[in-house]
Amino acid sequence: MNADQLAVSPPPTSPKPDIKTDIKPDARPDVAPTLRIRALMLGDRINASSLELGTLVSSTPAAFRVHAGLAVIFRYGVVVLIGLLPSEEKVLIDGLKPRVIGELSPYEEEIAQAQLCKDESSEAIQPGGPICLAKFSDDRLLLVADALAKSTSLARDERRVAAVFDVIEPFARELAEHGRTPRRRKGILRLIGNALLVQQRVAGRVAVAEKPDVLWEKPELDRLYARLEDEYELKERLDTLERKLAAVSETANALTDIIDTQRSLRLEIAVVVLIVIEVAIGCFQIWSGIH
Repeated sequence: MNADQLAVSPPPTSPKPDIKTDIKPDARPDVAPTLRIRALMLGDRINASSLELGTLVSSTPAAFRVHAGLAVIFRYGVVVLIGLLPSEEKVLIDGLKPRVIGELSPYEEEIAQAQLCKDESSEAIQPGGPICLAKFSDDRLLLVADALAKSTSLARDERRVAAVFDVIEPFARELAEHGRTPRRRKGILRLIGNALLVQQRVAGRVAVAEKPDVLWEKPELDRLYARLEDEYELKERLDTLERKLAAVSETANALTDIIDTQRSLRLEIAVVVLIVIEVAIGCFQIWSGIH
């Protein structure tokens, strides 16, 4: 992939910087230019096939040069906007809405700042601060977009799993305190379905554990991506989410098995009662015939 650079620090005499959006050089010479990076989860999926927003920078993920910035589209519903004005972002998002499947309201959002540093050896991410990059090249910005998109998607999935836990808790409390199971088997099946959806999304669509394709062509950027993974705690959050999903699935399955066992027991009791009644009727008829 072509590592074309978004413009960095324009000379003071330049009438117009290459990136006219968020790179705003401070009047002080010791302040490095920055880029505003905004990740939005619009829905469950975004259909990026045959999409044309500008000059194509990358096909996987679909990335386009829009105005003087970048727009990176991820199929799992996230768009990352780099170096765009708010008005330009709104126009782009409105244009993507017809391609969004399962639109969210409100959108999940994360914002970061990228800042130029002196050289590659000083590339680092300050806790809660800007992401320091040696240059605003397409390759580096795609790595930042990938990490930020995965973090945004994980935030949404973490919220969904937390909501499932909130529903499971009353079921477990009723079982612990009163020894009774909920009669709403349909509700429990919905819990299992929600857990499966999140699990399928994390493992299939988002593929948090997989590294972005750009690293196959630029392996020297692997250290930068490792720092991004550490900053957004992608692996740790994925492990935690998978453990929670396993707990949800096991709890829901256990409740379902208990309910099914109780139903089977009631059915067996009903059959025994019917047999006893039938025997009693038969005995009564025999006794009536004798007398």
